Amino acid sequence: MAGWLFSLPVILILGVFLFIPVLMALWVSFSDWNGNGSPLAPSVSFVGLQNYADVTTDGGLATRNFGLSLRNNAWYVLLVVPLQTALSLFLAVLVSRAVLRGRGVFRTAFYFPSVTSSVAITVLWLFLFSTTGVVNQIIAQLGGSGPNWFQDPRGIIHLLTGNTPGPEILTQGRFLGVTWWEWMAGPSVAMSAYILMAIFTTSGTFMLLFLAALQNIGGELSEAAMMDGANAWQRFWRITLPQLRPTIFTVVTLGLIGCWQMFDQIYTGTPGGSPGKTTLTPAYLSYQTAFSDQKWGDGAAIAFILFLIIIVFTLFQRWVLRDRPVSRRRIRAYLPKGDAS
Repeated sequence: MAGWLFSLPVILILGVFLFIPVLMALWVSFSDWNGNGSPLAPSVSFVGLQNYADVTTDGGLATRNFGLSLRNNAWYVLLVVPLQTALSLFLAVLVSRAVLRGRGVFRTAFYFPSVTSSVAITVLWLFLFSTTGVVNQIIAQLGGSGPNWFQDPRGIIHLLTGNTPGPEILTQGRFLGVTWWEWMAGPSVAMSAYILMAIFTTSGTFMLLFLAALQNIGGELSEAAMMDGANAWQRFWRITLPQLRPTIFTVVTLGLIGCWQMFDQIYTGTPGGSPGKTTLTPAYLSYQTAFSDQKWGDGAAIAFILFLIIIVFTLFQRWVLRDRPVSRRRIRAYLPKGDAS
């Protein structure tokens, strides 16, 4: 009873401000609520999966917008999550070295962008990546010419391949109203700037997680491996990295959730998903559909489809990073040749 008594305030707060609104939003995704009055009013009708069909199978503008948002966000996730994970791990290893002087200064400097407002970082990024911004000036000094970053809808992969029309089999087939050639365009130039910003702002936070994990790893195994002749890379790959698996799971999970929920950067930097809807994301599309277009059922449906996507990706990477039993073949691979122990 004492445990329930002390937990009751948090349970009530979560219930009133989280669980009940989520359930009401779930009902809205299955209803024809128009935003007036209560969604639980008798005048609101149950429409089944119609709202989900409008954004996934109808084939109209709503379906194409949803397909474009998924394409944009998928490329964003595909590039940001691995790069920010690798960079944060590299920074953690770097600042954890005992021979590094001023480690506290470097830790603070690397972490500082993470505590800065995302809106402020976006405004700064708009200044840096403008046509006459610092980035293009540096490119000009190197003999090149930078693009108009936040106004360029061209896909990176299309640019690398010469921006060709693409084979007919890819330009004719469609998924969610978007051709397969458009799916393969890669992130646009504008979205690439957001990708760089995400890596810059989030690596410091994940660096702290890896740093805490590295400090909890004992040095006995590394010392034993060193005595056996293992070099620094072998010790890191075979000893340190496997012990970081729980932290890698946490970092990748948080990265996936954060990337799929990208909203405030688009709202601040490129409203409407401009240019050419190449920065449109499902989170922003859900907000735009519900609050701007007053299609509350479609907006709620997009939000719950996004929720299912995050759950599926989380379960998949959990399966990939699961603990596997060590087979005899893997054990023999670590033994010296001729050792039959």
